[in-house]
Amino acid sequence: MRAQFLHDLPAFQALRQPDAVAIWWRGEPTTYSQLNQRVERLAARLAALGGVGDRVGVLAWNGPQFVELIYACAASGRILVPLNARLAPAEWLYQLKAAGVDPLFADGELLRALRAHPESPPKLTVIDLQADYDNWLQAGPMAPLPTLRTEDPAWILFTSGSTGRPKGAVLSHRSFLAGLESAALARPVAADDRYLYPFPLFHVAAHNVLLQHQHGAAVVLLRSFAAEETLRACRELRVTGMSLAPTMIATLLEHPSFSPADLASVRTIGYGASAMPETLLRRLLDETGVGLCQSYGMTELSGSAAFLTVEDHRLAAAGRPELLHSVGKPLATVELKVAHESGRVCGTGEAGEILVRAPQCMLGYWRQPEATAAALVDGWLHTGDIGCFDAEGYLYIVDRKKDMIISGGENVASREVEEALRRHPAVRDCAVVGLPDPRWGEQICAMLVLAAEVSDADLAAHCRSLLAGYKTPKTWRRVAALPLNAAGKVDKPALRQRR
Repeated sequence: MRAQFLHDLPAFQALRQPDAVAIWWRGEPTTYSQLNQRVERLAARLAALGGVGDRVGVLAWNGPQFVELIYACAASGRILVPLNARLAPAEWLYQLKAAGVDPLFADGELLRALRAHPESPPKLTVIDLQADYDNWLQAGPMAPLPTLRTEDPAWILFTSGSTGRPKGAVLSHRSFLAGLESAALARPVAADDRYLYPFPLFHVAAHNVLLQHQHGAAVVLLRSFAAEETLRACRELRVTGMSLAPTMIATLLEHPSFSPADLASVRTIGYGASAMPETLLRRLLDETGVGLCQSYGMTELSGSAAFLTVEDHRLAAAGRPELLHSVGKPLATVELKVAHESGRVCGTGEAGEILVRAPQCMLGYWRQPEATAAALVDGWLHTGDIGCFDAEGYLYIVDRKKDMIISGGENVASREVEEALRRHPAVRDCAVVGLPDPRWGEQICAMLVLAAEVSDADLAAHCRSLLAGYKTPKTWRRVAALPLNAAGKVDKPALRQRR
């Protein structure tokens, strides 16, 4: 059986192996049969609300209910809108309004923060995942499930775009499943695998959970990443694979209780978002039997389009460390090229924008036709990343056209932070850049031209009132003027050199 829709994944496994474990949560297993029964009931409840194409929001940390909502929204023809739990309430409100979300499923603590905001929508239907979810699921009207098309939208995921306000990338059943097909080429899954997932389910990285379920493996789900819990799960549940950012890997290895035996069952760790330091690679290979695999992708690609494989990492450790600066080679399921602004395909070693054409590309940006037309041209997704190929076909990211900062695995749009800073009366002008950081990959640095004296603490508090904490600059520098390039724009490369 070949899945055509996201909700086919648990349904097929419930037929094939009903008693196999689908999710481990806090030491307790949920079988595929149990998961599918809850998904079917939840889908029928959702089908009784509104109509096909309505948006259902989730504001929550990881948990089994989140996984149920992923599949049930798909089955009911609703579009899932996962909200980043790390954002500020003002950012949630913007996304709720932009996507037209109703109802919203939320964790109690996050719900209280949302309701405390003065602009919290009074008419929004809200289901508290801790207090109300099970009662709501068991009682109330149900309706038959609709007939769907594979091209129907399944998710709206808001990205950290360069235009200040996040854009909602629309992913269909078809694009999401195509992304799973690509990932499986580089990270094959066996039915007896146990995959630990510590990343938030509100990220596109959640496709890794669906990938496991597509092949009948078990997912060890954590509420969020914690080193001790991760190591304990690896030991007790014999985890075979997981996804971690390089900063998370370093945290595991530096934990006081870490022993190489903790990772004895782990065959592969997949990572992304930032490069792997050579010292960290060598320590993993020297002390453990873990293989590493890096992916290059983005929300608009429903996952990843290129991989640096386990074999590539071993080559890097054996004398080719330059490969660690690569994101690998494109997968057979995608067309990927590097092109000049004129449209000409760049030669070996020549930098240009990375373009991707593949079934896994998004449908577009939610109700933003101009942004969609700019991103999808003649079937090619313009990623906004600047890259080049070497003579062996390895892809290297040279720069980010969108001027994105990646700190601790999170994307931060510099323009969004700049717009927030300019709302402070003491800030005349500013520029935000990413500076190298040994732990987080990059740290956010604000260069300020001030109209009045103001403390770093006041500026940080101002930013946190408008933005997520991880978007708040960690370094503050006062300058008399911002440097300009020949085009009259702020010269951010020059600012990054001011260490």
